[in-house]
This record gives sequence, C-alpha cells and structure tokens, in this order.
Amino acid sequence: MPEEGIPRTAVVTGASSGLGVAIAEALAALGWRVAVGARRVDRLADTAKRIEAAGGVAFHQALDVTKPNSVEAFFSAAEDALGLVDVVVNNAGLSIPGHAWEITPEEIGHEIDVNLLGPMLVARRALPSMIGAKRGDLVFVTSDAARHPRPKQATYTATKAGLEGYARALALELEGTGVRSTIVRPGPAASEYAANWNPEATAELIGYWPKFGLQRHLAFMPAEAVARAVVMAVTTPAGVYFDTLEVQPEAPIQD
Repeated sequence: MPEEGIPRTAVVTGASSGLGVAIAEALAALGWRVAVGARRVDRLADTAKRIEAAGGVAFHQALDVTKPNSVEAFFSAAEDALGLVDVVVNNAGLSIPGHAWEITPEEIGHEIDVNLLGPMLVARRALPSMIGAKRGDLVFVTSDAARHPRPKQATYTATKAGLEGYARALALELEGTGVRSTIVRPGPAASEYAANWNPEATAELIGYWPKFGLQRHLAFMPAEAVARAVVMAVTTPAGVYFDTLEVQPEAPIQD
C-alpha cells in the first residue's frame, strides 16, 4: 500500500449521481486523482467540477461497465491522464422492482449485467497493474439486500449477494499481493437509485417491505455516510483490511 498522505489515483464507476458523486468528492478531498465514468456523460462534467473543487484532479469519460471495450477504453484513457490506478470503487448499479414472474427477461439480464458482470469486468481490467505494483484497493458497493433479501427485488438481491461472494473469493485470491478487496454494504441512502421507479410502485413497496421486517422506519442516510465508509476502507494502513463495512441510517428519534 502507498505511504499515508501520498496521493493515489482512483476510479469510481456510476459517478454521474448519488453515491458515486459523494464517493468521488470524498476521495478528491484527500488530494487524490479521481477518474469517474458512467453512461450519462452529460452528468460527468459536473462530477469532475466537484472533484476539482474538493481538491482533487479529475478525469471523466463515458463508461459502460457491461462492455469490455468500454471498460478498456476508459481505463486506458484514465491511466494516460492520471497514471497508475490503484483504487477502484465499483459503485454502478440499478434495480428494477417487481414480482420475479413479472420482470422481463431483458430486465433480468440488464440488472445482472450492470450489477454483477460489470464489476467483474472492471476488476479484471484493474487488477494486473495493481498486483504488479503490489498495492491497491478494490471496493464493491453492494446493498443490505444481500443480507436481508427483499421481495419484489429478487434479481437485485441475487446480484448483490453474488457480488459479495465474488468480492470475498477475490480477497482470497489476492492474499499476499498487497491488493485488498472490500465490501461496502449500504442500507437506505439518499440517492437517485429509485429515480426511475413508478411513484405508485415505490409507495407500495414502502408499505410492503415492513411485513417482512424490512424498512422498519423511513430514515435515509446522506450519500456522504457511504462515502466515509469507502474512505475508511481505502485509507486503512497496510496489513489490515475490512471484509465488510455495513452502513445504516439511525431510526428517527421518537418524541
């Protein structure tokens, strides 16, 4: 691992909104170089401005984590601009809510591609240079659905549970290399995660999940809370790593 205080070069996927923006800003506040990618290119310029304002050096480019050619093009350009990438935060993800028998095959495939295949392709591209340098951090942003399965999010639950399995298997493969694999598992957070959901369907889910002991209160934590967990994972001194950092909002204080 690099010495404490030495600027590093980080990649954050899904960095056009929400958690990705907060994570990029938090890494930039360390004085690091931060490359951000997402499919919504028009939003990335704003993220880059936030990185620069926070004290970092920014690079941004379109990135579709489900396409190997896009992943390769993004990393090659980021390395040319910023140097060796030694931190990767796999944050890109989505959910399409609905009963498992109502979701279309195309929707199932899309969730699997973005949430599970994408992080695998990104990790595969990032790891050789990290292993060669004997330093690096991979962070996988999952969901508390991996621990508490959510009805009407069966595919999402499966992808996040699968991603945690991948991250842990990877941690074993990386033993002795100087590269760490860490899971950051958020609970409900303020983001644009559900921005494309039907408002009526969202309201129905909020009433539905408590029947299963889920979403017991309506508190949401700020995206910055998840970003702090990511910073903790990647700035921990060499010789120690976090297997899983779960971040949850406190319930509202009762009068």
